[in-house]
Amino acid sequence: MAVKIRLLRMGKIRNPQYRIVVADSRTKRDGRAIEYVGIYQPKEHPSVIQVKSERVQYWLSVGAQPSEAVQRILEKTGDWQQFKGLPAPPPLLVKETKQSRTEIYEAEAKSAAGVADTPAKSTKPAKKVAAAPEAAEAKPAQTKAADPAEPNREAVAETAEDPAGAGADAS
Repeated sequence: MAVKIRLLRMGKIRNPQYRIVVADSRTKRDGRAIEYVGIYQPKEHPSVIQVKSERVQYWLSVGAQPSEAVQRILEKTGDWQQFKGLPAPPPLLVKETKQSRTEIYEAEAKSAAGVADTPAKSTKPAKKVAAAPEAAEAKPAQTKAADPAEPNREAVAETAEDPAGAGADAS
């Protein structure tokens, strides 16, 4: 029985995700596999490649033949060089670990309050915060009209008399 290490396609249309499998060469591409030895997700940036190195080394040692695509993946992870006795390749790019939202929020809150010594690291631009409420009251809020032909509604409301007479009850 000829054994191959190849890709089994999974995922959706235009979003391929593969499992690296050891299978009989006569089975279908997405057919039954002997063993699952890794995953490959090419649409991620950088691509996700996870291989069970010891299992791949075992299957290569007993004569399993990798497909061309799997051989390229194994060359990137260094498993092919290890099997052939060649020098190891440079390390793979690894996705940056995401900082949790609560950590980002707490760090920004401390830096805004002046408690933290260093500003918070953030992937998003920081929002502007008013220095003090008194400074906001000192300058009256000016609103701009969305259309130059249309007058400012707040300014018109302050200067206009009450047409409905709703304020007549107050006197």
